[in-house]
Amino acid sequence: MLSAVRIPLAVAFPFASNGVRLVLLALAAATDLLDGQIARRLGSSSLGAVLDPVADKLFMASAFGVVAFSGRLEWYEVLGVLLRDIVATVAFVATFLSRRPRAIPARAGGKAVTVAQVLTLVAFLADSPRLRPLAWATTAVALYAIWDYYRVAPQAERRLGGGEA
Repeated sequence: MLSAVRIPLAVAFPFASNGVRLVLLALAAATDLLDGQIARRLGSSSLGAVLDPVADKLFMASAFGVVAFSGRLEWYEVLGVLLRDIVATVAFVATFLSRRPRAIPARAGGKAVTVAQVLTLVAFLADSPRLRPLAWATTAVALYAIWDYYRVAPQAERRLGGGEA
């Protein structure tokens, strides 16, 4: 349920004022943190395993769409900030189309990208001069996370819906 909350937050983000956007971002980050903790403590559901990353990617796409349309970052900087999400989505679609959908458990690099994305959004909403440096730092962390996931994928992936690979 907490993952599902991020979907209306993503829809509302482009239409809100910056003050409200900051609240929406805080709610999205809090629900992401809480649902991860609950899933680790109680176990995750099959629906949650799919809904959580979809809700995360939808929220980030919506929020960084606002950043892109603002013109405060170049298109390639926004692309860099979202690179991990784009690669993960393409990889998931490829495995889904092969009828072998798989997921790799969360890794520290992926969590660091999420934190960096949130900080980049805060810098944008606060009209901070640190926006561009944060976007480039987020891109660097995203490149590391992609490399790390690629490195561990053969041993770490699991079939969606429960059983081990």
